Amino acid sequence: EQRVTDLQQTKEELRRLNEELEQRVIERTRELKRSNEDLEQFAYVASHDLQEPLRMITSYMQLLRQRYGPNLDSDANEFIGFALDGGTRMQQLIADLLAYSRVGTRGNPFEQVDLAEIFRRARQNLEVAIRENDAQVTADALPVVPGDPVQLTQLFQNLTANAIKFRGETSSHVHVSA
Repeated sequence: EQRVTDLQQTKEELRRLNEELEQRVIERTRELKRSNEDLEQFAYVASHDLQEPLRMITSYMQLLRQRYGPNLDSDANEFIGFALDGGTRMQQLIADLLAYSRVGTRGNPFEQVDLAEIFRRARQNLEVAIRENDAQVTADALPVVPGDPVQLTQLFQNLTANAIKFRGETSSHVHVSA
């Protein structure tokens, strides 16, 4: 009788501990989900709020180079180059932060997406890198497909950026077709 009573008490204690553990897992999962949502919101705000001033800085640095570059000494031109390179790297860091925040998310529901428009957006996002590296980025007529426009833009942008970045001695020629 004592063994049966001890066994029942042990089973009850084990059941209670399992319920407590499950509750902790539910709480931690909820906290993690909230933390991920906060991170995604931060990345969204950072990407939108930081990109515009960065674009302005980069644009004015390019304007300085175009208008006054021939009149500046080599040090000044080098400094402008450093600033433009830093701006390009900062744009990539902001894009990477946004991509990192979305790693755990499933993305948006699929919709009909015009890949020509997606490609145009991705190319526009890489305009500075394309110009600075004298790259050629072209595409054939692209279809309309079911997909997530944000993820597809990211895909085209990442593939194109890698092709521009990891080239040999010659300038890149990126051509997209389907």
